[in-house]
Amino acid sequence: MDENFLDEGRKKMMGVIDLVKTDLLTIQTGRAKPSLVEDVAVEAYEGSTLTLKELATISAPDPHLITIKPYDASVTEAISKALASASLNLNPVVDGELIRITVPALTGERREELVKSVKQKIESGKAMLRQVRTDLKKDIDNQRDTAGVSEDDIFAANEKLQKLIDEFNVSLDELESAKETELMTL
Repeated sequence: MDENFLDEGRKKMMGVIDLVKTDLLTIQTGRAKPSLVEDVAVEAYEGSTLTLKELATISAPDPHLITIKPYDASVTEAISKALASASLNLNPVVDGELIRITVPALTGERREELVKSVKQKIESGKAMLRQVRTDLKKDIDNQRDTAGVSEDDIFAANEKLQKLIDEFNVSLDELESAKETELMTL
């Protein structure tokens, strides 16, 4: 029986995990991190749109401050406008060629909202994993009529697939737990 489907499935599932990790980085935890703003789209030069990390150096010198130093001072205002219009609830302050963003501490209520958001993102990741499993299960079942493939082979392949899915679900649960801990830590 052809078991390339497991390698292909593992790659797709790693893609799901990476997507969820990237998605979780956008959730504000009350700590200043460059990842909060680095992917903000900025219309910089006559209609060209670039991400903030392509236009500036981003740093977090303390837990409640992000500083942005544009490589080209002429885009400072464009960066400031893009940050203000992004739905991040952050207020950039232009200080010469430097942009400062103070990250406010989260209230208990806001932390609970963010935990719910984390749970939704993890659940959507699990739904994507289920879709990958469904697709791979179809591939396994389509081999049922292939010469040299027994019912035992199909059963064993389905078992391996389920173990793979369980492994990736545990990874998602660990991501959820880590992010919730980060959010609820004052």
